[in-house]
Amino acid sequence: MALTSVWRDRHPVDTDASATVGGEWDVVVVGAGITGLTTAALLARAGRSVLVVEARHVGAGTTGGSTAKVSVQQGTQFSRIARRHPASVLRKYAAANLEALAWVERFCADHGVALQHRPAYTYATSASGTRSVRAELEALHRAGIEQAAWTEELPLPFRVRGAVLVPDQAQLDPLELLDALARDVREHGATIVEGARVHRVHGHGPHRLVTDVGDAEAGTVVLATNMPILDRGGFFARAKPARSYGLAFRTPTQAVDGMYLSADAPTRSLRDTVAPDGRGSMLLVGGEGHKTGAATSELEHLEGLRRWTLDHFPEAVETHAWSAQDYVPHHALPFVGPILPGTDGLLVAGGYSKWGMTNGVAAALALAGRILDGHQEWASAFDPWSTRELAGLPESARLNAEVAIELTTGWLRPLRGLGGATPAEGGGEVRLDRIGTPTAVSRTDGVDHAVSAVCSHLGGIVRWNDAERSWDCPLHGSRFGPEGHVLEGPATCGLRRR
Repeated sequence: MALTSVWRDRHPVDTDASATVGGEWDVVVVGAGITGLTTAALLARAGRSVLVVEARHVGAGTTGGSTAKVSVQQGTQFSRIARRHPASVLRKYAAANLEALAWVERFCADHGVALQHRPAYTYATSASGTRSVRAELEALHRAGIEQAAWTEELPLPFRVRGAVLVPDQAQLDPLELLDALARDVREHGATIVEGARVHRVHGHGPHRLVTDVGDAEAGTVVLATNMPILDRGGFFARAKPARSYGLAFRTPTQAVDGMYLSADAPTRSLRDTVAPDGRGSMLLVGGEGHKTGAATSELEHLEGLRRWTLDHFPEAVETHAWSAQDYVPHHALPFVGPILPGTDGLLVAGGYSKWGMTNGVAAALALAGRILDGHQEWASAFDPWSTRELAGLPESARLNAEVAIELTTGWLRPLRGLGGATPAEGGGEVRLDRIGTPTAVSRTDGVDHAVSAVCSHLGGIVRWNDAERSWDCPLHGSRFGPEGHVLEGPATCGLRRR
């Protein structure tokens, strides 16, 4: 079953298969999502020579699967930050997101990108959820978001126990925004090369990027890949990879008039959008998040979301289903800056905790400011080598303990599968081959595949994703197709074929 977001269905991919990478550049940006293209646009406008290198195509990663809420109402994110950091950091985080929201609104107005203003709500359906929402309201006020208010009346077809409301936030089609950004990048003289996966970066200025379609040199390299594809700095040990799901439904009338997100688990996200043919409204429902590669059925998560939607919106007719991957950092703040202290020529950005439509733009503003010798006072809150990282040590210890356990048990699991018939269509399992090597065996579209089950990143044993027919690593979120090619995550090399 192919999972395709409503956005990707509206924006067919047209990639030049003959594209090559080469030349010398002021800046090479790796990744053509919201952060990468915004960074490239800002730098190209400033007269820098810029190359954007994308492993698949524009919007292929997290941005293309986003619910695309451009908002400072971010579930319980502000209270999560407030538990770990002082009010000064919380206010900087708010300032970053407010500036990013304003930037997106200006860009959309200037480039004809459709944007709708909506109130944004975080709502509760239980007593514990109510406490979380109250804490979020307090954190928003501490952050300076004074328009945040409590409300108990929501036009939803189920009972809620109150919500935080922030008026006049925004929603859009994320790929329409990326297409406009890509045009702006090219109009200002920059180059975008799709289908070019970066494998290595050598040197210390100039840097040499090694891709599968050629090499390039740059004074500065920006890794706008959410999780850095280089292991320097150990960012993979500071964040948890998380998958979540989205469904699109046609509805006879507009089902919701705002952007909604539950504080209770399992998460439920709601917003509307215009139908692809321009006639009528659609309801977008998201949620059911879990750690990438967890011992769970991804299909069951999608089914849970479907059942919930039809219980509350019985006239809705499903048109699209998809999923996306995000990274949730241990200290609750994005990381934007040098990959290692003192290496200003090699920069990273990521860890947006599922709020990349504002945090990704804020990251780009901070990156461009650093490269162009500008300054945003709030940017220091995103510094990846600040003492603020210490606030995440307990969470980091827990995450890495889970990784250690998974690494051990992952190598033991194949002992239970010493052979047997090929999995049924759409199935996959890890077993030992005749020489005792973990092998990932699957059957898709009538074709049998056998690849190494050992993740090429740091040696985790992959698990089969039954919704997307992929091999997902539970350690740090690398994902691979049935034939072993890299889909996303920190891995840069595929799974070896058997």
